[in-house]
Amino acid sequence: MAETGSVPEGARGPARPLPAAEAPFDAVGLARMLLRTIRSGALATIDGEGMPFASLVTIATYVDGTPLMLLSRLSAHTRNLLAAPRCSLLFSQGGKGDPLAHPRLTVNGRAAQTGEARARERFLARHPKAKLYADFPDFAFFALVPEAGHLNGGFAKAATLTPSELLLDLTGREAIVAGEAGAVAHMNADHTDALSLYAAAAGEPGASWRLSGLDPEGMDLMAGDRTARVLYPEPVSDMGSLRKSLVAMAAQVRSSGEGSPAKDSTGV
Repeated sequence: MAETGSVPEGARGPARPLPAAEAPFDAVGLARMLLRTIRSGALATIDGEGMPFASLVTIATYVDGTPLMLLSRLSAHTRNLLAAPRCSLLFSQGGKGDPLAHPRLTVNGRAAQTGEARARERFLARHPKAKLYADFPDFAFFALVPEAGHLNGGFAKAATLTPSELLLDLTGREAIVAGEAGAVAHMNADHTDALSLYAAAAGEPGASWRLSGLDPEGMDLMAGDRTARVLYPEPVSDMGSLRKSLVAMAAQVRSSGEGSPAKDSTGV
């Protein structure tokens, strides 16, 4: 599909997307939403003959948004990555009607195996059924370190993104990373009513939502195969500011009439 509307008037040649900072829409916000909510996508690797090879993989993200995959060494795409780590990953929202009218994001970079415990936890929180095979000896977790992003937000909406625009800077926010697992477990065990409020505020009412992860910018919710991304009023840097944001968000939803929890259920 031609990406129109991104070339100065009078320019010749094929249309080129604008940098995200110059795009006439929130390219960074849309790209980060796709990163956090899409659970599967097309992975493009390079085979031993130098040919592109596309395959379907399941996706999660690390706290900063780095894409995570659980791959089998028996798969062609894993053999390709181990030999040549350059790859790209397509995040496509999909929906009714023309597929090209819906937003999608391509992330280019290099993938490498990771043994970080938190990466494993976040992937399995997003894909609980993967616990059945995650410990098989031929499986391993991989992280795709972004080098560039290409966003198509639908017809005539395109932008390029840098790694710093795709990912969150966790400097000074280490307390959120350290406290995430405990906060997620606490909210899922004791405050599902609050999670329903947050999902309703994000336009996703009427399901039993659970928290699969949180970060300095927002929360990732799941209900079966459905996902939702909920942003805080402003980014947080510690657990105290996180709790204040959750309390304020719940109060705002209650006042708007979108939900009515039995009590203040934001005791992170």
